[in-house]
Amino acid sequence: MPDAHSAGLCASEAAMRLHRDGPNLLPQPDRRGWPRMVLDVVREPMLLLLVAAAVLYLLLGDARDAAILGASVLLVIALTLYQELRSERALQALRDLSSPRARVLRDGVERMMPARDLVVGDRISVTEGDRVPADARVVDGELELDESLLTGESMPVRRIADTDDAQSTDRSGTIHADTIRAGTLVVRGHGMAEVTATGANTEMGNIGASLRTLHTERTPLQREMRRVVALFAMIGIASCVLMIVLYGWLRDDWLQALLAGITLAMSNIPEEFPVVLTVFLALGGWRMARQRVLVRRPPAIEALGAVTVLCTDKTGTLTENRMALQEITTTHRAATAPGDAHDDASRVLLRCARLASAHATHDPMDRAILDATVSDAIPIVCVRRYPLSSALPVYTNAWRIDETSPLLIAAKGAPETVAMLCSLEPEALADVMAQASAMAQRGLRVIAAAEADWPHDTALPDDARGFRLRWRGLLGFADPLRAAVPDAVAEARAAGVRVVMLTGDHPDTARNIAAQAGLSERPRVGLGLELMALDDKAFAAAANEIDVFARVRPEHKLRLVEALKAQGAVVAMTGDGVNDAPALMAAHVGVAMGARGTDVAREASSIVLLDDDFASIVRAVRMGRTIYDNIRRAARYIIAVHVPITGLALLPLLLDAPLILLPLHIVFLEMIVDPACSFVFEREPPAKNIMRRPPRAPDARMIDVATFAGSVGHGLIAFAAVLGVYLLAGRSGLHTSQQGALAFTALVIGNLTLIVSYRSGGSLWQALRQPNPAFAIVSALTLALLIAINLLPGPGAWFGFAPPSLSWLSLAMTTPVAVLLAVDLIARRFMRRI
Repeated sequence: MPDAHSAGLCASEAAMRLHRDGPNLLPQPDRRGWPRMVLDVVREPMLLLLVAAAVLYLLLGDARDAAILGASVLLVIALTLYQELRSERALQALRDLSSPRARVLRDGVERMMPARDLVVGDRISVTEGDRVPADARVVDGELELDESLLTGESMPVRRIADTDDAQSTDRSGTIHADTIRAGTLVVRGHGMAEVTATGANTEMGNIGASLRTLHTERTPLQREMRRVVALFAMIGIASCVLMIVLYGWLRDDWLQALLAGITLAMSNIPEEFPVVLTVFLALGGWRMARQRVLVRRPPAIEALGAVTVLCTDKTGTLTENRMALQEITTTHRAATAPGDAHDDASRVLLRCARLASAHATHDPMDRAILDATVSDAIPIVCVRRYPLSSALPVYTNAWRIDETSPLLIAAKGAPETVAMLCSLEPEALADVMAQASAMAQRGLRVIAAAEADWPHDTALPDDARGFRLRWRGLLGFADPLRAAVPDAVAEARAAGVRVVMLTGDHPDTARNIAAQAGLSERPRVGLGLELMALDDKAFAAAANEIDVFARVRPEHKLRLVEALKAQGAVVAMTGDGVNDAPALMAAHVGVAMGARGTDVAREASSIVLLDDDFASIVRAVRMGRTIYDNIRRAARYIIAVHVPITGLALLPLLLDAPLILLPLHIVFLEMIVDPACSFVFEREPPAKNIMRRPPRAPDARMIDVATFAGSVGHGLIAFAAVLGVYLLAGRSGLHTSQQGALAFTALVIGNLTLIVSYRSGGSLWQALRQPNPAFAIVSALTLALLIAINLLPGPGAWFGFAPPSLSWLSLAMTTPVAVLLAVDLIARRFMRRI
């Protein structure tokens, strides 16, 4: 790479290239612009019925009502577009948050930035666990990549710098051996690379063009909503046809029959259901992102409310991931603080631990060792690194001191594994394991260090098992529990969510942290290797009985998830490493760490914690329950509110009276129903007992038979109040236009009262004490328009109403409230007796 570019691109040059080439994005499914949104709205059945009603008014010679309906069409389009745009903005905010990020060298400074802003010529830093963000060529370092996403080959390929003449072949032809491709995974090593292609110009971009044809599978909630909409649609079509036939046959006025049929169909169209689902999930995901919880897949919001088991890592999730070297122990000295250790054995232990650490690292334990030790004055060179693996949890470095001296081998890792590599005698092994247990019981994370010599002229072995290591001692690190964790664990357990801790640490360390967190009263700690030796039946029993697992590897996580799911649990699993991806994908809710997690873990997850905090997971569960509750409230309200509207549309036919509800009246009611669903219920705060009740059953229906019947019952009560006002006004000799005004007023007030009732889950008394600004706005505007319609000649004439007296208007406004309040009070007393 030319020296002129060693500092990376400057900001102005990068901006110019970004403008020229466009963002580094794969071809995306088409986003809906204004024209498509308008077209989708115009094709809605409600709008088509409004247009048909306007045409009928013209045929009847009523140009004024036709014009009013035309204006209503524009108003409905505007309101729907506002809701669509609000949802789209929330979804776009989530897309921006979930955009992959890259470490980029700009103006000589390495910074994290969205991968979409990468341009050709940028220098990027990639390391183990990263997903390569763009096509590039390696200019420094050595990498091994999994290119199976592109080539289908499962074996990693090696990519190194400065090999312009070396070539290899893959399915796309001959490529340079320093070429790395967007979308491939770094499985080992780290290095710098220069971006050569972005977006659609990458190899992945050619494949990504097929994304435009992909369609996501509907979630259970979406499928249930479709069933409800289909049911309402069938009821609406049947009642519409019946109304037209009966009205035309009984009254011999087929144009009025069509108008009555259209009005009835409009009253039955449940177009609010898809609006509710879209708006609630989009805005709910956006609100969760503001709480540092990024929802990558909408089904996760549904699953959150049903989570019964929450499996969490210890380090960095329950603890602060802020390591400090607190104690060291050698074979010649008891545990002591590293600053107080001045004997030769302690100095050898600390030097060994430093040489066994990765120097260019963000690992908190390595950083703690480097901070607590002094660099060797003699220049030495690392000739080989043996990284940690699931099979051998030991990190080893081989160092060359000079050309003639033996290589110095330094290793650190789990005490029992290092002890095994040192081939300790049984007595010595028992002694060091007792020391490790005592340190772990004090809440320390314990590792061991060892070293060896290796002839400088002999080939190095394939892994650390080939060395004869010499035991040097133990190191204990303090990683304090996050302050919010005990309260969060208590809240989760009160909500019926079992919390299971998984850690690679010593069992005593795990037990100590679990006790501090108040995680479980069961003292048993399960060891990963012991559990894996169990058969499926015994493992399932252990998974159900043990809340703390130590020495856990990624493959243990996957088996634990599968065992819990087989017992009917709804599982959330946290993870941050490359090998955690299978467990994250297998869990109902995979939770990746945003700060320390790998790209692969984030891609495999359905939720990303932007702050890696366990308390954020519990907040996510609470918000997931709240969102589901509010969707359910809105759905119950939609069912209930259509009952009195339909009843008032059918009433004139049954009583041989003039039509009360016309298309314009339905439009007015929709101006209440739609905002109530999308704004009022979406902003409803959680119930006070939301985290003191068990999770809902995963197969529970949002709208079951009992829920549907209860909502219809509420609607019938509201209709009874409207019917009572209508009949009382008729018997008192009021004109039909006044009678219609009073019935319509009672219907609107009943509508608002139903909103209050379902806001609080069915109790008017609770809702009256619970403020909701969105409801206050909707109610104020509705009441203002209602008063204008009843008291002002102009608006009253548009609706076909004559002004009633104030006493009658007061009666129409208070009757639905009084009836619903009385029923609510009776129901509460009845439930208390039960």
